[in-house]
Amino acid sequence: MLDPGQLLAALPDAARKLDPRTMVKNPVMFVVEVGAVLTTVSAVKDPSVFAWVITVWLWLTVVFANLAEAVAEGRGKAQAETLRRAKTDTVARRLTGWTPGASAPREQQVAAAALTLGDHVVVEAGQVIPGDGDVVEGVASVDESAITGESAPVIRESGGDRSAVTGGTKVLSDRIVVKITSRPGETFIDRMIALVEGAARQKTPNEIALNILLASLTVVFLLAVVTLQPFAVFAGAEQSIVVLVALTVALIPTTIGALLSAIGIAGMDRLVQRNVLAMSGRAVEAAGDVNTLLLDKTGTITLGNRQAAEFLPVGGVTVDELADAAQLSSLSDETPEGRSIVVLAKERHGLRGRAEGQLPHAEFVPFTAQTRMSGVDLVEDGDHRSLRKGAATAVMHWIRDNGGHPAEEVGPMVDSIAGGGGTPLVVGEVVRRDGETTATVLGVINLKDVVKSGMRERFEELRRMGIRTVMITGDNPLTAKAIADEAGVDDFLAEATPEDKMALIKREQEGGKLVAMTGDGTNDAPALAQADVGVAMNTGTSAAKEAGNMVDLDSNPTKLIEIVEIGKQLLITRGALTTFSIANDVAKYFAIIPAMFAAAYPGLDTLNLMRLHSPTSAITSAIVFNALIIVVLIPLALRGVRYKPSSAAKLLSRNIWVYGLGGLLLPFAGIKVIDLIIQFIPGLR
Repeated sequence: MLDPGQLLAALPDAARKLDPRTMVKNPVMFVVEVGAVLTTVSAVKDPSVFAWVITVWLWLTVVFANLAEAVAEGRGKAQAETLRRAKTDTVARRLTGWTPGASAPREQQVAAAALTLGDHVVVEAGQVIPGDGDVVEGVASVDESAITGESAPVIRESGGDRSAVTGGTKVLSDRIVVKITSRPGETFIDRMIALVEGAARQKTPNEIALNILLASLTVVFLLAVVTLQPFAVFAGAEQSIVVLVALTVALIPTTIGALLSAIGIAGMDRLVQRNVLAMSGRAVEAAGDVNTLLLDKTGTITLGNRQAAEFLPVGGVTVDELADAAQLSSLSDETPEGRSIVVLAKERHGLRGRAEGQLPHAEFVPFTAQTRMSGVDLVEDGDHRSLRKGAATAVMHWIRDNGGHPAEEVGPMVDSIAGGGGTPLVVGEVVRRDGETTATVLGVINLKDVVKSGMRERFEELRRMGIRTVMITGDNPLTAKAIADEAGVDDFLAEATPEDKMALIKREQEGGKLVAMTGDGTNDAPALAQADVGVAMNTGTSAAKEAGNMVDLDSNPTKLIEIVEIGKQLLITRGALTTFSIANDVAKYFAIIPAMFAAAYPGLDTLNLMRLHSPTSAITSAIVFNALIIVVLIPLALRGVRYKPSSAAKLLSRNIWVYGLGGLLLPFAGIKVIDLIIQFIPGLR
């Protein structure tokens, strides 16, 4: 249930929203407010307990409706205040005339607010980054806890997809030069504050359409009540303005009208709670209707870096001998793959890691993109032994250059690993002894993409939602198919270029489907902009973050699945409460219509199914229940209806049985209980 403290804290905001200029944006509740004004005037001119009770509860109905929205906005304001505390008056070290590789550019200290687009600033350990930008020189560890809430620092460096930095975050080590990409007051934190406070929240197309429907129903019922009075006069049952207003409020869909805005705000708030910033409510809503989900393989479906899985010796070499050679030749390979080989040799074969200083007669050869190999040259008892580990073509070429010939079994082994979705690395050895050179291949290392635990189950869940999943990768088709089969995705796009991604998204959209995708690089920006739901990683480039309509502050690509679930929950919550609201009005008709006309037409008393005590208690009970049910449903509007993957038919059936039937029966019981209490109040009997 909702914390009563939240309700009390939101009351001032709810009262401020009584301004007619604010209320007119919600046609249903604006009609209730106008009705409350009319009953107030009537109660002043012709005072009675009944008139004043109806008036008070009509005003409470409007306040409770505003309260739902105010509570939802209040959560955002609390989060915005946390972000605002992260903003400080920072002094920036602006560089004048900076160019790449400049030895000593002139430095000038200015206020962060004075920085302009394109300025270059230098930031060192312990200093706060003065504005949003991209690292153009250096590499540093950065504390982004003010934004993400995560205490672990992140690495930001120039020339890659992890170059974007955010103003207000703190450099923990080293030195970087940052090119400012935002204007004062337009930083990422400024936009976050505006969004979570609600200032930038616009109604979504579905929400606008539902508002139009509710406004149309309200107009229809207004006309019905206005035309009813002449018939009542003719029948000798003329009704007071208080009763006519009460009937109007009972007829129009006040429950969903009161909660609609809060449902939309709460949907965006649930994303913020998961560290996802939605640039618009439209994006959250679109996530609920997504048909196709594009997922990058590396870091999303797989753990991110291929890991050594097994050593496969050839030519009579033992597994331990191959593991020892593989570890030695990987000591100077600082890539994640190289580190995984050292770890595998240690964990599976008991080989302790050896530092370069422990091998005094060794010359290490680091891995480079040009050679595609790493290794070591050793001198042992006068023999010169060289070990190399790397891409199969590179190592076998090295073996042939030294007069050797790879064993016949190496080729099929390499092809088998590649065909199974792995990456084969070959380990070779060249020994020079007594003027003779022997070059041989020792074996093959199988590097595998490790699919994240539970991914197959998650994709099966998405399939039950009716969402088609497509894995995007730069791998060759054989490797891509192996990973796709293991992960359980519906389809894959191999050797994907930015143009390929765009073409795929457009094809899906031309078929009437909504597409979601995630990305972090500048090359992902066009596709992120084209997708209906584009989720950019906070660690990514500024171009990617500008192109997407959501930013994941945790930079967790799999969160795209949660975003889709939150979007669906938003749509289901809106549908469920709309169903409840319409069904909820039926009991009010059975309370108020007999109360108004039973005296003139006694036969109508048979409609008094609840056997309410009197006309005044019946009308009062209906209006009191109409106000209280809004407060009761605020927690559901904020939390959202629980979502379980199922077909549209099952969801509709659940809505009808739970919220339709519940909305039909609950008011009968609620109004009857209120009537039992009211009948003891003088003036309402």
